[in-house]
Amino acid sequence: MTVTVKSPLPAHSLSGKRALVTGSSRGIGADTAALLADAGARVVINYRNKENRALKLVAAIEANGGTAMAVGADLTDATSRKTLFDTIASTWGALDVLVMNASGGMEAGMAPGYAMQLNRDAQLSLLEEALPYLAPGSRVVFVTSHQAHFINTVETMPEYLPVALSKRAGEDALRAMIPRLSELGIEFVVVSGDMIEGTITATLLERANPGAIGARKEAAGRLYNVAEFAAEIALAVVAPVPTDNTRYVGNVTDFVGA
Repeated sequence: MTVTVKSPLPAHSLSGKRALVTGSSRGIGADTAALLADAGARVVINYRNKENRALKLVAAIEANGGTAMAVGADLTDATSRKTLFDTIASTWGALDVLVMNASGGMEAGMAPGYAMQLNRDAQLSLLEEALPYLAPGSRVVFVTSHQAHFINTVETMPEYLPVALSKRAGEDALRAMIPRLSELGIEFVVVSGDMIEGTITATLLERANPGAIGARKEAAGRLYNVAEFAAEIALAVVAPVPTDNTRYVGNVTDFVGA
């Protein structure tokens, strides 16, 4: 695997920082992890069942002179999350950056309520359990979509509704923690993007509703691709913005104007 994403971050801007990117064995998470590593961060590549992809990404980062390790963890499982943080603590001591990228809910064969279990419950538990390992001055970045962020005011595709509702619920639960995070010196920001071309979600939506992504692309003018969106997430890690800031990526007019 070759890391080809061009970094938007200044060289060495994250030197000495330790970052965990959830759901980072492929797609947006993988590109984000590569960008953080390219800027000097030591990065934890988290995966649920794509170990080979995670190990290839670690090897690619190391080949580029970076530092990374792959740690498998099902974020919906408490024991698995504990193992994740135990490994980080024993290897690097603590974290300076947590990118909450992992999400889902459209996969086939999942139990009813899985979207809420992953996108709300697991995210809240993950952040709660991360607190002892997040150093003062650290930043948490929650990744979501416009379709989820604005679901209370703008309808979305029926096939995406369970994901949108659960991710909005997760965002609300995490934002409710901001006063506690601020007391600990931890910043919390959100990155919200329009539909992203080339993601698993876009593929599943197109499969369930042929033409849906093309229609959204036409309405939006253009859609960001995986690499472009990952670059925006990486920038959110270092952007000089206040806690509770939301970074909007792609066309947001259709949502804020509703």
